[in-house]
Amino acid sequence: MRWWILFSCALAPAVAAEVPLMDFARHPQYEDVQISPDGDYLAASAVVGGRIVLSLIHLADMKGVNIVAHNGGDLAAFWWVAPHRVMYAVGERFGGLEAPQSTGELYAVNADGSGAQLLFGLRAGGNYGATHIAHAGPERAFGTLIAPLRDDARHALIASYPEGGTTGPYPEDYKIDLYDGSKVRLATAPMHNARFLADHKGGIRFAYGIENDQKQKVFYRADDGADWVRVFEESSDGNRIEPLMFNRSGDAVYFECGGICRWDVATRKLATLWSGGAAEPTGLVTTLDDLDAFAVRSEPSRPALTLIDKGAPEAKLLVALMQQFAGEDVNFTSRTRDGSKAVVFVHGDTDPGRFYLYDAAKKTATFLLARRPWIKPEQMASTEPIEVDARDGLKLQGLLTRPPGKAQAKHLPMIVFVHGGPYGVRDHWRFDAHVQLLASRGYAVLQVNFRGSGGYGPAFLHAGFREWGGKMQDDVTDATRWAITQGVADPSRMCIFGASYGGYAALEGAVKEPDLYRCAIGYVGVYDLRLMSTRGDIPQSAFGTNYLKLVLGDDSDELYARSPIAHLDRLKAKTMLIVGGADRRVPPIHGESLHAALQARKIEHVWVYEGMEGHGYYDEKHVADLYAKLLDFLDHQIGAATTH
Repeated sequence: MRWWILFSCALAPAVAAEVPLMDFARHPQYEDVQISPDGDYLAASAVVGGRIVLSLIHLADMKGVNIVAHNGGDLAAFWWVAPHRVMYAVGERFGGLEAPQSTGELYAVNADGSGAQLLFGLRAGGNYGATHIAHAGPERAFGTLIAPLRDDARHALIASYPEGGTTGPYPEDYKIDLYDGSKVRLATAPMHNARFLADHKGGIRFAYGIENDQKQKVFYRADDGADWVRVFEESSDGNRIEPLMFNRSGDAVYFECGGICRWDVATRKLATLWSGGAAEPTGLVTTLDDLDAFAVRSEPSRPALTLIDKGAPEAKLLVALMQQFAGEDVNFTSRTRDGSKAVVFVHGDTDPGRFYLYDAAKKTATFLLARRPWIKPEQMASTEPIEVDARDGLKLQGLLTRPPGKAQAKHLPMIVFVHGGPYGVRDHWRFDAHVQLLASRGYAVLQVNFRGSGGYGPAFLHAGFREWGGKMQDDVTDATRWAITQGVADPSRMCIFGASYGGYAALEGAVKEPDLYRCAIGYVGVYDLRLMSTRGDIPQSAFGTNYLKLVLGDDSDELYARSPIAHLDRLKAKTMLIVGGADRRVPPIHGESLHAALQARKIEHVWVYEGMEGHGYYDEKHVADLYAKLLDFLDHQIGAATTH
C-alpha cells in the first residue's frame, strides 16, 4: 500500500535556479541494487521508457540487458536465488489503475537475460499432455520468496498464499525448481497470515504473524518432520516479538522483542542483547557472508547504529564507511556469499541515495548508480530532528525542514505535514520528495510522529488506538503550536496537509482548531469514519474488520462525531480535496461526499480528481499537474500571493 503525499508552493523571494516540478515528480531511476552471490553481476530495478524493469548488469564491463515484465507490466520485486539466476515478481495495471499491482506470480531469468521462465502463479505451466517431465502448474495463490538455498543453485524456498486470504486455506511453503517450476511442499503454516523463517541449511523452522483476532503468534518446529509448537503469543500489554534470523552456528535465533533478543534453540529461553529505550530496532546489520549479525539499526531521531559484536571485522569496516560518508546513513544492501564484495547504499535528508560497490580486498567503495541522479543535494533543504512535549507530557519526536539557505530563519509560512497509516507508520529522517518540493518553494515543513506512530514501542503505538480526532489530533496541534512558540512559523500562515489518515487529520485539524490553520489539504483522505467499516478493501476480511474494531471502535454515533464531515459549520480554512477515482483503500465516496457537502453549504474549495489513480497518484504527469495545482493553492493562501 502507498500513503503518498505531495506539495509545493512559492514564497518571496524565489529560490535561485528553482528545481523543476517534474524533478520531484519523477520516479527514482534505480530503486534497488543487489549483487549476485558470486559477485559477477548486479541486478537493479530501473525505470526505462516509463516502466520499471529488471536491469541485469555484468560488473566486468558494466554492460547488460533489461528484462521487461510479462505483458509490459512493471517489476514489483526481485531476489538473487543462485549465482547466475534471479527470481522476480511482476506488477500489472489492473482496471485502469495507473499504479501497478502485484500479480503474485514468480518468474526467474539467468543473469545474462536468457532462460526466462514463469515459475509460479495462475498462468504457470501449459498444455504438456502426458509426460513424466517435471513442470510448473497453475496456482490460484500469491507467491513470494522465503530464502534462496546456499548449497543448492537449482532450488529456492517460496511461500504460497492461497486465494481466500484470511478465511481460506493456510499458507504453505515449497521447495521450487528455479528452471522448470516444479515444486515440493515442505510445510503448511499453523495459522493465517503466516510468514516463514528458514535456518541457514534451508529448514523451515518458524511460522509467525498476526492472526484474525489481531494477536501475534510465533510457532517453531525443531526439524522438517516435527509438529508446529506455539512458542510465543502476544502478551496482554501488546508486546510482540518475532524471529529475524539464525546465528552462524544455528544454535540461536535473533528476535525483535522491543529491542533485540537472543533465543536459545536448545533451552528455548530468551535473553536481551540490545534495548534502545523508547526506540525500537529498525533491523539487524548482517556480516558480509550474511550468516550472522553484528549490529543493530534504530532510529530514535536520525538513523543510529549500535554494535552487538564489536570484534566483527565488519564493525571496523562500517565505522570507516560512516566516517567516509559523514552525515549520511550507510547500509549494506547485499553481499557476495564469500563476503568479498558488497553493495553499499548511502543516503540522507538531502540525498535520495547512491549505490557503491565495496571491495573487501582493496578496501575501496566505487560509485555505481544513483537513485535520482537529477537531484543535486546542494540544492535541497536540511531536515532537523525535533522533540515536542504533548499536553499530557508524552514526548513526541518529529522533523523540521526549513528552506535551503534558511536554516535559522524565523516566521516562515509553514505546512504541517501529517503522515498516513496511521498505526505503525512514521516519518523518517531521509530524503522526501514532497518535503523537499515544499522547502524549495520557501516553506517550512513540520512533521510529527504522533502517538500511534511506529518505532517507539507498543505503549506508544497503543496510545493512539481509538484516538482519531482525539489525542492523536491533539499531538499534531501541540506540534503546530510548538513551531509557533519557537518562532519558526508565522502563525498567520499555517496550512495542514496529509494523505490517507493524514488527509483525515488535515480536515479534522481544520474543524477542531478553526483559528489555527489558514488552509487544509486532504489527499485521498478519510472524512466519514462510519464508512471505514463498510467501504474499501479493509473490511473485506475478518482480519480487516477486527482491526478496525480494535483501532477505531464500532459505535456509529461516536465515529460520526469524530468525522470532519460532521463539523463543517466550524470550517474556516480554505480547503483543497484530492481524490483518486480508482482508490480501493479509501474509496472516492469519502472525497465525493465531502465535496458535495461543501457545495451544499456554498463553501468554495479546490477539487482535484483523477479517475485512473488509486490511493496516491502514481503517473508522473498527474503528479506534476497536482504539484502545479498545489503551488497555486498554497501561493494564494499562505505564500507570495498572500496580502497581509
